[in-house]
Amino acid sequence: MRVLVVEDERKVASFVARSLREKAWAVDVAGTGRQALELAQAAEYDLILLDLRLPDRDGLEVCRELRERGLETPILMLTARGLVDERVQGLDAGADDYLVKPFALAELHARIRALGRRGLNRGVVLRFADLTLDRRRRTVERAGERLTLTQKEFALLEFLLVRAPETVPRSEIVEHVWDSSFDSESNLVEVYMNRLRQKLDHGRAVKLLHTVRGVGYRLGLDS
Repeated sequence: MRVLVVEDERKVASFVARSLREKAWAVDVAGTGRQALELAQAAEYDLILLDLRLPDRDGLEVCRELRERGLETPILMLTARGLVDERVQGLDAGADDYLVKPFALAELHARIRALGRRGLNRGVVLRFADLTLDRRRRTVERAGERLTLTQKEFALLEFLLVRAPETVPRSEIVEHVWDSSFDSESNLVEVYMNRLRQKLDHGRAVKLLHTVRGVGYRLGLDS
C-alpha cells in the first residue's frame, strides 16, 4: 500500500510516516496543499492522509480539488476540530473518513487498512455477488431485478457495500447514515435493516444481509 501523508507539522508528519513504514507501507510526505496536489497528480496512491489545516490552503479546498480532478483515492482527513458540522464539511468535500487529533496510532492504522480495502469499491457502481448499486443513477438491482428502496435504505445499503464483506458496527452505521439528532435508544436501525433485508433477500435461496449479534451488520453469501 502506498500512502500520501499531507501534514505541515514536521514532527507529526515524521511520527506518522515512520509508524506507517514500520507496517511495510510506502509513504510520501507533503507539507503544503500545493505539494499534495502535485504529488497526487504525479503518483498513484492507495490512500491520502490529509490534514485539515495547511499553511497555504485549507485541507477542504485540497480535498475538493482532488475530487474535481476525478481522483477516487480514499481520503482520511485529520482534524483537531471535533464539531459535527466541521466533520460533515469534510465528508461533503469528498473525504471518506475523518480522525480527530490527538489519535492513537492503532486506530489510525485500522482506519487506513479499512479505507485501503474500501478503495477497491470506490467506483460509481458498487457490486457484491448478484447485487448492484449505481450511485449516480440511484438504482439497485439484484440478479437483474430492480429493487425500490427509500433514501435511507439506499444509504444503508451503500454503506454496507462500501465495507463488504466486513461486519459494520451499529455505532458506525448510526454515525454515517443518521444525523446528530438520532436517539441512541431508538430501534430505527433495526427497523430499517429489517425492511432492507425483506427487499434484498425475501424469497431468495442465498441471503445477503446478515445480523452479527451484539456487533452490527454485514453483507455475505451465507445461504
